Order: sequence, then structure tokens, then C-alpha cells
Amino acid sequence: MTVPRALIGFSVTFAAAAAVADAAQTPASAPLTLQRLVDPTTRIEVQGRLVRFALHGLVWFDTLDDLFAHVDREAGRWHFETAAARQAFADGLLQRGVESRVVSMDTVLPLEVVLTHTRAELERAVADRTRDGSLRVFTGRHWQLTTAAYRDAFLRVRGRWAGSLNCWSASSSIPGRVLSNWYLIDEGIELFGATYDSTEHFWQAVKYHPDVTVGQLRTLVADLMAIDVGPWLDALAADQQVYFANAYAVEFLKRNLDRERLAWFHAELARVAAPDERARAAQQRIGPSAGAAPRFAALDEKVLWGDLADVLHLIMAFEGAPASRDVLALTAFRRSLAARHFDVVYVSGYRTGRIGFLSPEFQALMLEIWRVKFVQMPRFRDVIRSTAGLRLDHFLNDGDSPDIPIPIYVGYLNRIRDMAMETRP
Repeated sequence: MTVPRALIGFSVTFAAAAAVADAAQTPASAPLTLQRLVDPTTRIEVQGRLVRFALHGLVWFDTLDDLFAHVDREAGRWHFETAAARQAFADGLLQRGVESRVVSMDTVLPLEVVLTHTRAELERAVADRTRDGSLRVFTGRHWQLTTAAYRDAFLRVRGRWAGSLNCWSASSSIPGRVLSNWYLIDEGIELFGATYDSTEHFWQAVKYHPDVTVGQLRTLVADLMAIDVGPWLDALAADQQVYFANAYAVEFLKRNLDRERLAWFHAELARVAAPDERARAAQQRIGPSAGAAPRFAALDEKVLWGDLADVLHLIMAFEGAPASRDVLALTAFRRSLAARHFDVVYVSGYRTGRIGFLSPEFQALMLEIWRVKFVQMPRFRDVIRSTAGLRLDHFLNDGDSPDIPIPIYVGYLNRIRDMAMETRP
């Protein structure tokens, strides 16, 4: 499967990440010192490859200087009641961008640099950036970045990650990788009457009604390609109330409703499954296959099945947004989505069996599937117990999730560990 360039970061395996980290300090690349890390002009390269970072997981930057310019533009395009509110908004974006720079999906080096220096050394490195006596690191048309705010952004990252474990598939920690939904389970995991290769396989598969076929999905994608959604997306992105509440979802739609991306969905569906095959069943494990390669990797689950399902569910979910009425063709398309059961998520045996895509009930389903993995399966219960004393966290290039916001996800992750700790062996 060919992965779009914008999604390459999600495909980093632990082995590749480790190789990158080991090779990063070769003569071919300048060593990443603390001074270089806090320098806004620094382009970090690993084995000749640029290490980028993002806001909302989808708006990419090469340098912190690039981030500053973007934050200034964002501060200028929205309405704020006071100058202090505008400054706070911009400083918040700055903090998230700095964290994405340090907690990289491509290399552990920036975080290693921050965590292996003292607070005083970090403060001194930032202060050295403004030895001319200026109290500002950046001055734009709409926002000014003070030395104190810049320093605090780095200190915030240091404080958060000194005692936290980033749980994702390419973590440098064994528990961090195992606690990821992408972790493949050799014996499979049985959830709501079917067996899956990972909890990610279940989470994405369940977004499709059991009766929806791959052929029907391809028809939906083809119909969507014929609609000019540009005015609708522009309206969503320009609506301050909608955008502030759903920034990641809006950026996600802008990226995934691109015609090239839709064409990729259409082609991949034809490549990986027969037209009459049911989408949810295709992602389930059929028969005894312990030790065999899964039909779909966790990456496939995220960038093909998951992203497509999220696009279709979000088009339904944003129906009530004021901007949704601007594209009449979407009204007819939503009728087609409803006919294919993208109105809600259907899970037989869970609550009423019908739950809203953006609802707390759907988000709580994550806790239920983790109860099976981390409480009922002894080997995973032992792993999550081994993280006692650390805060379990999740951060990927400042990306969020349209279906379960990261703060809720992280809360459930720490809550399930409490349950595992209380469970007798």
C-alpha cells in the first residue's frame, strides 16, 4: 500500500525509529545541541532527512520560525474581545508547536536533549537567544513572542515528559509500544463477537455497519469526488466557533477531501477487497491465524479504513453546522450516507447498539475494549502494571482525533491502568 507523503510519520516503526536515533549523531549531520534546538532557525535533519513538526497533526513546519509566522497569521484572522485574549490564544498555539518540535514522531533526539539538561541550562539557552537585550523572540503584526513565553514553552514540555510515557506504536519504550492500539496481538482479541488483530482493527472496523460492502463504499467515494466541497470547507474553516471547537476535524477534512486523496481511497478499496465483501468483516480475523501476518497492518487500519470512515461520519456530524447548508449537493450525499448507516455507529451488545459518532458513549467504548486487553488478558495486564509511577500519555505531532479527543483518550488510559492494578492476578 502506498502511503501519502503527509501521512508518512504515522508509518514509522520502532525499528526504523531506533535506527534513525542511532545514526542521528553521525558526521553527516550537525549534532543536535540544546542551543541548536532552541534556535528558531534550526532545521533538524536525521540521515539527511528533514524532521518536520506540526499543529493539529496536519499543518506542517520546517523550523520554529515557520511556526511563529503561522501563529501570527492565526492570531490575526480571528476576533478576540481583548488583546490579552489574542495573546493567550497565540501563546497556546506556540506551546503546542514547541511540544511537537520536541516530542517528535521521527526521532527521540529533541526530547532526549531537553530531558538530559537541567531547568537552569534550558533557561540559559533560551536567554542566550536574546543577548541584544530584547525581551522578544519574535514580533509580528498580530502577536509578539516574549522570551519568557518561549522559555516557558520548553519548560512546559520538560515538566510534562519528565514523568510521562508516550504510548504509541513507535515509542522507544516497550510498554509505550504495547499500550498503543496499533500493537498486534498474536492470539487476537475477541471483542463483541468477533476476533481482531489489534484494538485498532476493532476501533476502525466498528465504524462501518455490518452490512456495508466495499463496493458501496467505492460508490460513495466516487459520488463524493463529483461534489465541489471547497466552499463548504472554506466556510467551516472561516467559522470561528466551529473551527475553535473542531480544529483538528476541519483540518482533517480539508486534507482527506482533497480529490487526489479521495482517488487514493477509491483505488485502495478496489485493490484490497472484493466489491461484495463487507467492510467490517474484512477487518476481522477469520479462522485460526495466530502467528500469521494480519490481512491489514495497523497502519492500513488508520490511513485507509479509519480515515475514510471518519470522513464519512464527519460529513454527517457537521450537518448542523451553519456552513453545512452552503453546498446543496452535500444534502443529497448525506441521504446516501444515512442509507449506508453512517448516521451513527452500530455495535450490537454495547448499550443500545446505536451510538453517535462524536458522542461520549462512543468514546467510552474505548474503555470497554481496553478492559478486555489490559484487565482480562494477563500478559497485557502485567505490562500496564509495570508503568506504575508514570503518567500514561499520548502525543503525536499535536494531532488530535475526530472520534475521541486526546485528553479523554489519555484519561481512559490512566483509568484502565488503575483497574488493572486493582485486579487480582
